[in-house]
Amino acid sequence: MAYQVLARKYRPQRFADVAGQDHVTVTLMNALTQQRIAHGYIFSGHRGIGKTTIARILASALNCRNMIGSEVRPSAEPCEVCESCLEIRAGNAVDVIEIDAATNRGIDEIRELRDAARYRPARDKYKIYILDEAHQITDAAFNALLKTLEEPPDHIVFMMATTQPEDIPQTVRSRCQHFSFHAVKLVDILGELRGIAEREGVTADEAALALLAEAGDGSMRDALSIMDQAIASAPVEDGKPVLDASQIRELMGTVPNAVFEKVLEAVDANRSAEVITVANQLLDAGNSPAQLARQFVRYLRNCLIAKIAGIGSDGADADGSSAELLQISADEQRRAGRSAALFGEEELTRFLQVMLRTFDELGYRQEQRFHFELGLLKLVHLRRLLPIEEVLSQFPAAPGTVARNVPDTRVRTGVVGSAAVRPPATTAPMRSIGAVAGATDVKPAFSPFDGDRGRKRFDTPVAAAVANPVITSPVVLSPVVPMPVVKAPVVQAPVVPAPVVEEPEVRAAVAVALPETDAVVAEVPTPAAVVAPVADVPAARSAGAEVLQQVAVQALTDATGQDSAADAMGDAEWSVDGDSVQVQTQLSKTMLGVVVNPVAERIIREALRGQGDGGWKLTLLPGVATAEAPKAKRVARSGSAQAKAMEHPMVKQAQQLFSAEVLNVIDLSEGKQG
Repeated sequence: MAYQVLARKYRPQRFADVAGQDHVTVTLMNALTQQRIAHGYIFSGHRGIGKTTIARILASALNCRNMIGSEVRPSAEPCEVCESCLEIRAGNAVDVIEIDAATNRGIDEIRELRDAARYRPARDKYKIYILDEAHQITDAAFNALLKTLEEPPDHIVFMMATTQPEDIPQTVRSRCQHFSFHAVKLVDILGELRGIAEREGVTADEAALALLAEAGDGSMRDALSIMDQAIASAPVEDGKPVLDASQIRELMGTVPNAVFEKVLEAVDANRSAEVITVANQLLDAGNSPAQLARQFVRYLRNCLIAKIAGIGSDGADADGSSAELLQISADEQRRAGRSAALFGEEELTRFLQVMLRTFDELGYRQEQRFHFELGLLKLVHLRRLLPIEEVLSQFPAAPGTVARNVPDTRVRTGVVGSAAVRPPATTAPMRSIGAVAGATDVKPAFSPFDGDRGRKRFDTPVAAAVANPVITSPVVLSPVVPMPVVKAPVVQAPVVPAPVVEEPEVRAAVAVALPETDAVVAEVPTPAAVVAPVADVPAARSAGAEVLQQVAVQALTDATGQDSAADAMGDAEWSVDGDSVQVQTQLSKTMLGVVVNPVAERIIREALRGQGDGGWKLTLLPGVATAEAPKAKRVARSGSAQAKAMEHPMVKQAQQLFSAEVLNVIDLSEGKQG
């Protein structure tokens, strides 16, 4: 008799012999016992896990000539001794037709099948059609089969096996019972391989069998095929083939996972040279970069699962759900646990993502070796990266800034205009902010969003200035300042660091939030233009365009989605003529209607209506574009913020170091651009 491969020789003939599909076999046996036979079945799942095998066993059980419960057939299992069972097992049964749907997929073949289904079986109880790879049948052929599937004759049973059930039309699936098969677990495959090795007289250690089971990747047929090949190439001792793990790895073209463990140890030690050396040895040995990347991805996945499942470096806790997640041998579980102990979960996730991307790129890259080495080097570089929180925590806090939004123990500070100001000396008693706040430790905090918040031109609402005109601008406070305690409302101001610029001295009080509703006030020099009251009509008229511009920009800033309009209004030139307000923007006529849309214009008008007598007439003018020459640079007027900034030593030093050009200076105190 010709040699029969292991996958066919040890093909299950009973439901009990099928490994890893108990949820299917138990249901089918109960249906046979209760005589609840469906006219259509769909068996779907991974390759080589028993779909067609169970279809044949079910066909034998349906056409078995012995009754269930008889002496020969006590259960729903086929008796395996009657003529029908023997013919089905041999594959020459007349009434069990097995069709390869990959080649017989057209409408003509299905019409022939439908016509033949009308005739009763020649001898057995049922005429059974087993359609293998049923997802390859065309839609037209499935449509021709629909009526027969919906109302078949009593003697017809259809069984469709497929690896892609989603390709079968929903109209067909709804007319059949669908059984989804599971991938066979490593333990079940290992048990089957161990029993077959004993029956075949093969000497194999556990490491070799575990390697074969892992290579099966959930498919019993794949594991048996690799085992058949390994037995053929194995050395013979005392008339018995001997399976060795190293021989099986060489046969499959894989490398031991100890190599990848060594790579991860080099990554943890930040040794790029060692990583490249190991990769060079693997590639020079003839290993494919794509195969190495595939195997490394699997190893990283096992390490990540070991980290999540809490498997230690000694393999502890590698049972229960952890064993279900890691379908590898005990030795490999311990190896994965050792590698996982070197890294955090986030690092392993990043490693896996990098190697998955590298594996994808190897499919269409010319120089696969270089891309594989680059992927390994990226792992070393990822270890050198620091979390952004750790980086930001190393920066010192900005001068005069302390943590915000912490009740009772944190102080908010700010700036006057574009200049950092220190309080003048006074004869008042000195005390530190920490002393006022109590014994609570005040730690400076740094936020990467402070710079973004500081770009807003008008952070102090005008309403607050009207309610309390003395508090007009934020002030930077040094750690020790003269602060007589007064009862006053708490006002918090934004933090905007800027170079020191001297302004005309006008005394103004600024309140800083401190515990127990006390406010610490210090007199500091502030620009005179900011202190001017804007509550009544004459004062608003005297303040003129600057106050109206500040009101409009603040209203747009507070509105949702109007940041572009706020920037445009802040950059524009405002002028007041009687009760008319003209806004000369820098936008073209087309962009003016886009940036300052009707919603933004309505917000501006409503904001101006609350100022003065409310009779302002607003006119928005587009900028004049000159194509012949670029716009002339505005000359800084004497005493302006731009002129003072250009004279500041820090600005001059920056220009010398970086050859920098100061394009514009934003004066936050006056709400305009210098």
